[in-house]
Amino acid sequence: MYEGIVQDLIDEFGRLPGIGPKSAQRITFHILQTRSFDVQRLSELLVEVREKVRFCSKCGNVTEEELCSVCRDPRRDTTLLCVVEEPKDVLAIEKTRQFKGLYHVLGGAISPIDGIGPDDLSIAQLMQRLASEDIHEVIIATDPNLEGEATAAYLSRLLKTIEVPVSRLASGLPVGGDLEFADEVTLGRAFEGRQPRT
Repeated sequence: MYEGIVQDLIDEFGRLPGIGPKSAQRITFHILQTRSFDVQRLSELLVEVREKVRFCSKCGNVTEEELCSVCRDPRRDTTLLCVVEEPKDVLAIEKTRQFKGLYHVLGGAISPIDGIGPDDLSIAQLMQRLASEDIHEVIIATDPNLEGEATAAYLSRLLKTIEVPVSRLASGLPVGGDLEFADEVTLGRAFEGRQPRT
């Protein structure tokens, strides 16, 4: 452990998701040792992000305006709705350039262990959108982990009450992966989602 504000800074970085103690220490020492690192600009951006960035009033994506760029885009197919867990998932899907519809960000996934239930997510807002918008298909694109699967199963049951087709993103083997390293669930899904070769 270091003394004073150095340790305080390491501790603060360590509180960020995905940053462990060693990464927090590396970031802290990078800031200390790199004279060209603009600490002032970083602090201004942090304050600015807190003040300016909000969540889209329609879908829950991040934006600096009332509606995000996807919801404002008149070229999007408004009959397709892709349900994701977090705003970062919107970016991941957008990078593929395969989906041209709209999104709905849940704000997380059902996780009883973490005390997160359906009422903690924007599921009620999703149901309101489905009641008021002309949606022809809902694509559930939650993460392929226990929490994402629980959320997908809950949504699938809930959405059976309305007459909108529901699909789930296929999941399977990553490109460049070896079969011997795939877990049973991933390998099973790869078989379920197999497609004929043309």
